[in-house]
Amino acid sequence: MDYQKIKMNIHKQFKILSLKEKKQIENKLKESFGIKSIYGTLLQKSEEKIFLFQGSLTIPELQRLERLIPIERAGVYFAKLQKGEIRLSIEGTQILKDQITKNIFELDKKQTEIWMMGEELDIQTGMKGFIIIKYKEHFLGCGKASFEKISNFIPKNRRLKNRNIIK
Repeated sequence: MDYQKIKMNIHKQFKILSLKEKKQIENKLKESFGIKSIYGTLLQKSEEKIFLFQGSLTIPELQRLERLIPIERAGVYFAKLQKGEIRLSIEGTQILKDQITKNIFELDKKQTEIWMMGEELDIQTGMKGFIIIKYKEHFLGCGKASFEKISNFIPKNRRLKNRNIIK
């Protein structure tokens, strides 16, 4: 049995995006949310997940480290590419909150409680596609707006169990 092949199949390396690829991501973010630039290195794990690394390691150091030991991920889960669109994670919206100027939908307290429990919102927003969800000054990630609802992407392990903690 070839254990080296098995090890490589289990551990797929992340890809450090080139400046051209990073610019393409920035262009999608500008078009969707008004975001102009991203500080840091973008890494891609699988075809969809994008991580943002803002540490002190250089790209060659990251590449050398990745060759030496299996790295599940470097940086923070930042965004996901889906069918030509980009969806920011909760952390992605929080990191870039000062740059987000478009496609923001503000929730009231009751809507926020429903949203944070992982439920869809039956709301007609007048928007279509991925939108930024916000409550007061808090950025809560992205939803996908259609004519009659906003789909929720909060992972099950991050959903609230009790509605009475939102102020």
